[in-house]
Amino acid sequence: MYSTIELITPELASQWLLLNVHNRPLSKTFVQQLAQQITRGEWQLTHQGIAFDEDGHLSDGQHRLEAIVKAGIPVRSVVTRNVPRSAFVVMDTGRKRGARDALALVGEEHPTFLAPALRGLHLYLASPETAWSGQSSVVSNELLLSLLREHPGIREAVRQGIPMNKAFRITVTAAAVGWYISSRERPEIDQQPWFDGLVTGAGLRIGDPRLTLRNTLLNMAAGKAHRRREDSREHLLYYLKSWNAWVEGREMKLLRRSPGEKMPRISRRTAPPKLQEDG
Repeated sequence: MYSTIELITPELASQWLLLNVHNRPLSKTFVQQLAQQITRGEWQLTHQGIAFDEDGHLSDGQHRLEAIVKAGIPVRSVVTRNVPRSAFVVMDTGRKRGARDALALVGEEHPTFLAPALRGLHLYLASPETAWSGQSSVVSNELLLSLLREHPGIREAVRQGIPMNKAFRITVTAAAVGWYISSRERPEIDQQPWFDGLVTGAGLRIGDPRLTLRNTLLNMAAGKAHRRREDSREHLLYYLKSWNAWVEGREMKLLRRSPGEKMPRISRRTAPPKLQEDG
């Protein structure tokens, strides 16, 4: 068994795929994810690559080869030949390194919350009307790290989101993305009264958007279990609707989502701050 580093063109990848006679079922979603990474220039040379067994059959790397063909871009990869046929059963049995692991490895605080918050931020900015369920595969670890460099304020947003999650069961992702977006779009607004009212609920009157948001999400949490990613998108929609009402000084006694309702954008209006004051 020996390994070399080779440039794999789309044409060569197509030829090697003809040698794929006994491999696991192909995941088109994973191929799409890898192809997008190649297109974005995120492909990196690592110890993982392409493998052929003793008979010259492809035993590992079909998804990488399919992605090269789909992207139409050549990449460099490790290629290993003469792999024992018996080794096939133990290939790729280790746990894949996820976004949380990648963030932890670079020393980030709260990686368990930061990873989905970055993913949610990307989906809000790139495709706000798309359902979040099933979208994790299109956001690579490299893209998340790039987003973190571009939006460093999401770290503080996560720190704000954690106590909100504990206080009224909003997902940390929704709270962090909502806090970050509203702070970025309206830096002149003091967010502390908004935060204090949501976390404590003290002195809030009926019709205060903060109280309505608290009660809505607490009732949702008590009523039924939700899928987390779909929860986060719905929670973010409620967060932004409530924040807009609060910053505009509007009462909001009922909070609901209409069928096909679009994700709110941050309001540019500011009314007299009667509802932005506690009590």
